[in-house]
Amino acid sequence: MSSVFSLQERVRWIDCDAARIIHYGAYIRFFEIAETEMYRSVGLPYATAFDSLGCFPIRAAYHCEYRAPARLDDLMTISIWVSHWGRTSFTVSFRFERASDGLLLADGWCRQVTVDLEEKRPMPIPEALRDRFEPYALVEA
Repeated sequence: MSSVFSLQERVRWIDCDAARIIHYGAYIRFFEIAETEMYRSVGLPYATAFDSLGCFPIRAAYHCEYRAPARLDDLMTISIWVSHWGRTSFTVSFRFERASDGLLLADGWCRQVTVDLEEKRPMPIPEALRDRFEPYALVEA
């Protein structure tokens, strides 16, 4: 049964502007933390994942809708999942919620293209990657 991968992270001073509200660019950093931990949770730590898969997923597009401000020291629940599989690309969707009350802070997606390690040219998504991410694949029909 598929589900989302979730973790919690706190908004730190470095993530905020002068008004103590999270800076919009910090969401990308938090997305990448969640993505890194999702890879680790399926036995593909970043340190060895791409060499073992023979490819690297590069970011082709990133889209984020900002719904409500996260503030300094808020604990956020970050949920991510694979929402689309293509031949050479896949999409990872995400949601940021304030942990204390479930308020939606931001949501969106990141499209990634698998490229070979040397030429950086698109290549089919390795079956090993699809298989490992199956627990977190909530693919749209």
